Amino acid sequence: MTKKRKSRGRAKGGKGSSAVVSCSNCGSHVPRDKAKKVTTRLSLVEPQLARELRAAGAYIAAPTTVKYYCVSCAVHYGIVNVRAKAERRFS
Repeated sequence: MTKKRKSRGRAKGGKGSSAVVSCSNCGSHVPRDKAKKVTTRLSLVEPQLARELRAAGAYIAAPTTVKYYCVSCAVHYGIVNVRAKAERRFS
């Protein structure tokens, strides 16, 4: 059977099965190595106030939020793009 991608859409290599995570959008269970991971920083302070505090020498903590998306939700939100056949096969 033909292969669409060299990695078969996964990042596991030859390690067998991997843990599943829940999609942040639709809730479907996706293998962790296949899910698209998006890390963002959440600012708790307004940008103008943060600029003033930073100038005064204060440290402003910005917690990171991690979201996992299934492939269909990642395509829908523009996190990943559909690639041409020549680009997709061996990369």
